[in-house]
Amino acid sequence: MAAENRRITLNNGVQMPILGFGVFQVPDEQTEQVVTDALAAGYRAIDTAASYGNEEAVGRAIAASGIPRRDLFVTTKMWIQHTGEDTARREFDKSLKKLGLDYVDLYLIHQPLGDYYSSWHAMQKLYGEGLATAIGVSNFHPDRLVDLITHNDIVPAVNQIETHPFFQRHADQRVMGEHGVQIESWGPFAEGKNDLFTNPVLTGIGEKYGKSVAQVVLRWLTQRDVVVIPKSVRPDRMAQNLDIFDFELSDDDMARIAGLDTGQTVFFDHRDPEMVTWLGGRRVD
Repeated sequence: MAAENRRITLNNGVQMPILGFGVFQVPDEQTEQVVTDALAAGYRAIDTAASYGNEEAVGRAIAASGIPRRDLFVTTKMWIQHTGEDTARREFDKSLKKLGLDYVDLYLIHQPLGDYYSSWHAMQKLYGEGLATAIGVSNFHPDRLVDLITHNDIVPAVNQIETHPFFQRHADQRVMGEHGVQIESWGPFAEGKNDLFTNPVLTGIGEKYGKSVAQVVLRWLTQRDVVVIPKSVRPDRMAQNLDIFDFELSDDDMARIAGLDTGQTVFFDHRDPEMVTWLGGRRVD
């Protein structure tokens, strides 16, 4: 049985599980069963997005679970072509309908691209109406984040960014902390790149505690107060990923993992013009 999931308090007082479940790249036809299994394993935070194409399946699993809505924390995200004040409102309504919910717990701007300033104005109104209990951003580098904060009334509650042992984002986390923004990790296992699951530092630490590399990585993130949303389609792995609160990494363990940081993305850079062009052309219905 997994130890109790810890919650962190966002800058508006809303509480969010520090360990949730993500459905990025889970095929739509598998998502309902996968989310059903995740909820049965004990996850209470589910992270999806308009661009994932599986919001409806997430909603069906939530509805069938019988879990009280107040016990769940549901995140979804607005895609680039959906930015702009009027468009953002329409697309939020679409996501809410697909999810079959009366409100979402966290609504994020998915990329720092498009007319996201106007989107933020719309999101502030959604927040004021109680349709989103918290609003935030994703993939914002510190300069874009601080600029958004400086010129708006509401500070994003969360910034969801690539964070894992090879790209640790300590400087980003410091900036977020200075402004009251919660860091959230996507890609915590770097999708296995750089041989993460056989890395000798991580495997050695895991052997010491009788834990897997995945558990070591998740414990390392949560000990840094980083919210994390690992994905798995296997119920045994889902349960294992939740079972990380019965041990604590030592200062030496944390320092050894810190030595793995390359300071570079293993996926792509949102400031790369070619990537910006590609993302801007990716249509989401």
